[in-house]
Amino acid sequence: MSEKMSEQITNKLKKLIAIATDLALSNELRTQAVKAMGNIGTHEALLALLDLAANERLNPDERDLALKQARGIVKSSR
Repeated sequence: MSEKMSEQITNKLKKLIAIATDLALSNELRTQAVKAMGNIGTHEALLALLDLAANERLNPDERDLALKQARGIVKSSR
């Protein structure tokens, strides 16, 4: 992966993390951000999803979704 592509993915992840943790946004929008992070499927996305799963400010369903998405990344990398 090129350095430029890696930087683009990192920037996209940062935006998705900001959306997923912004409690002023709707649950639906935050859920879409978490799913998009799972679709990225990189190691950085995995770590970000695990951080979300550990974030006690998010509701339990959102934390569970983040964990499921992280699990999907782990399974796909076997």
